[in-house]
Amino acid sequence: MSCAFGKRIGPLVDTLYQSTSIAASSYWFIGYSKIPVEKMTEGEDHGTNPARHANGDVVAEPSTAEDVFDDTYKEKEGPKPPIQIVWKNVALMSLLHIGALYGLIIFPSASTLTLAWSVFCFLVSALGVTAGAHRLWSHRSYKASLPLRIILATANSMAFQNDIYEWARDHRVHHKYSETDADPHNAVRGFFFSHIGWLLVRKHPDVIEKGRKLELTDLKADKVVMFQRKYYKPSVVIMCFLVPMWVPWYFWGESLWVGYFVPGLLRYTLVLNATWLVNSAAHMWGNRPYDHNINPRENKFVTFSAIGEGFHNYHHTFPYDYATSEFGCKLNLTTCFIDLMCYLGLAQECKKVPRELVMARAQRTGDGSHRSG
Repeated sequence: MSCAFGKRIGPLVDTLYQSTSIAASSYWFIGYSKIPVEKMTEGEDHGTNPARHANGDVVAEPSTAEDVFDDTYKEKEGPKPPIQIVWKNVALMSLLHIGALYGLIIFPSASTLTLAWSVFCFLVSALGVTAGAHRLWSHRSYKASLPLRIILATANSMAFQNDIYEWARDHRVHHKYSETDADPHNAVRGFFFSHIGWLLVRKHPDVIEKGRKLELTDLKADKVVMFQRKYYKPSVVIMCFLVPMWVPWYFWGESLWVGYFVPGLLRYTLVLNATWLVNSAAHMWGNRPYDHNINPRENKFVTFSAIGEGFHNYHHTFPYDYATSEFGCKLNLTTCFIDLMCYLGLAQECKKVPRELVMARAQRTGDGSHRSG
């Protein structure tokens, strides 16, 4: 059922690719799929068949068991493994942000068309993560046609946050073991770690172990995902750096220098930090109207900067909802995009939590801050 409305930098890119693991970590009007499902509070069971639990919640076939919190996991007792800093990552991330700062300095010298192009590249990159790697491939919250999957995979390469397969795998681990040693960007370890620090150190052994045990056959069966994974490095060179730099130079005479630092490095760094804020700020600051027992929060700044991904308490409570929010397109550009794709016939079968279940959950486990709009 459809929803409504819908080779100078080569070595550097290759090194960046090998040393980064940016996972996020991580939603209509004419007819949509209402899935009568509700994710249990972390610590409660979530079956895959329709059932009624002792607390009265109705559960019916979630999108995937791999993104549901596993309360059977126990952190190992004893001292934590020593932190191993990856100095190459530290150097590369420092250089990237210095380059972005320089891009900000020369920002006023860019033409109006170049600035507009930079915004466009930002949105394309972000949608490759939010509508693509996150809502489509990590949570399977809607279905996309082959053309749309190709578009999203291309946009995901422009975002340069690891290939879709790795991104989705790490994000499923994040949901399944949220705020534990097995969470790649465990927010309990502080803002810096959950924002960028997790990329500057070796992964905790439990993250690696749990990632290997996930069921990922859906990703392996998707030819678009595996094609992007196979040719990820050249696709990043082309989409993340060459295209943003070349288009302004070729079409309206912008200098390659400005093209590289503004729609290139500055745009790329902003997309990275917008994604990272979902892992950090949205796990620390904001209200918890749906489940006060978990860390993820509703954060309006993150909602704006990450084009709809800041409704994070809702998302961790109902990870299979395509909108990651009960408010449709409100402050949620990603949901608007998916709705438009549905309207055009490129997407379908969007999963949505019925309002009555949302309200019941908010009353049962929310912090009392829930509002209907």
